[in-house]
Amino acid sequence: MNDHDKSSIDRRSVIKAAASAGLVGLAGCSGGAPDEGDGGDGGDGGDGESTDTSTDSGSETYTIGMVDSLSGSLSAFGQRNQRGKEIALDDVNSVGVGGGELEISQQDDQSTSQGGVSAAQTLVNQEEVPLLIGTVGSGVSTAIHESVVQNTDVVQISQNSTSPNLTNFPDLLRMPPAGKAQAEAISTLLDEDGNESAALAWINNDYGQSVGEAFIEAYDGEIVYNEPHDQGQSSYSSTISSMANTDADAWVFITYQPEFATMSQEAFDLGVTDQAAWYGGDSVKGPKVLESAPEGSLDGMKAVVPSVPQDAENYQAFVSEFEERFGEEPTSWSAYAYDAVVVSALAIEAADEFTGSALMEVVRDVTRPEGEEATTYEDAHEILANGGSPSDVDYTGVSGPIDLDENGDPVGLLQVFEVVDHAYESSGFIEG
Repeated sequence: MNDHDKSSIDRRSVIKAAASAGLVGLAGCSGGAPDEGDGGDGGDGGDGESTDTSTDSGSETYTIGMVDSLSGSLSAFGQRNQRGKEIALDDVNSVGVGGGELEISQQDDQSTSQGGVSAAQTLVNQEEVPLLIGTVGSGVSTAIHESVVQNTDVVQISQNSTSPNLTNFPDLLRMPPAGKAQAEAISTLLDEDGNESAALAWINNDYGQSVGEAFIEAYDGEIVYNEPHDQGQSSYSSTISSMANTDADAWVFITYQPEFATMSQEAFDLGVTDQAAWYGGDSVKGPKVLESAPEGSLDGMKAVVPSVPQDAENYQAFVSEFEERFGEEPTSWSAYAYDAVVVSALAIEAADEFTGSALMEVVRDVTRPEGEEATTYEDAHEILANGGSPSDVDYTGVSGPIDLDENGDPVGLLQVFEVVDHAYESSGFIEG
């Protein structure tokens, strides 16, 4: 363990007056997100004191925050995040951090920007956590950052957000690769498959708009339809009918799993499923999609999704633990949530003190390739415990190499899937 005096906690000043003002204008902003998809441990906040406390045994407890989508249209992500978080907490606390243990105080964003801002206000302004993991939706993550985290010293790490717009906020870190690489990969698929025109349907929020714009910029063909659709509608038949009227070679969907499941069913009902080749981002791949689609109706559809190094030893160990606990395989989103917790714990171990400013100084360094590669929290912790500096550690997570850059973006992998006989089959990897 580091020699750092973790118990000397500097009280940071938190700007509270502007928090409610940050909600202005958010009513029309949907929460963004990348894919298909128990409250927290509670905090020590409310009295203005540090979130670092002592247990009965005298060891320290380091409480960080987490905003997750536990309800709403992105709750499938939230459920996966919870499972990854639970495994990470056990792995961290079996070794220890800063001479004590890690706890996570959690709030539900309800899959909306306003819900996310309210949740973050509770954690940052009331409980005074120095580090916030959050959240799923890209629009929700940026709303939290702009309304709550900016102008404080709190570290924010999104476990799932992929929008290219997050790159514009260098202090908003994230675990999955940016959506720009995903959009470029979709464009490449269309070009390789000989599609000279495309109809693009994107969900009306930060995620959909930014990934859609990146696709348009990268695509060499003609865009004959380019329209948003709102989240949570009971029907999208007007979207499908409009796409069908274009005679486009390809249909591209940048949306969420519930919305796409409705669209695919309505396309079948309208008899237009075979009119074009279908492509999409990560949310067109998921159990809800194939469960609701008629057998064979989506065969041939291709999806580009954030992925993980599936043959890596640490990922396989994560898969085994996940399957043993939960009876199913993890998705990449569970792996990103796991790594968000581990990177947070390593920052606590490496920092001079348990404050946001001290954590921000080291959080990137513990993931970068200049250090000694460590593929588990225990191995990375040991480097720091033996006197290593943050730059002596290169944590390579279960989701991949991470290597957070100056914009807070990681190195990542993308995987291409095609629906064959009503099942998703992998057709290769792309580095994001």
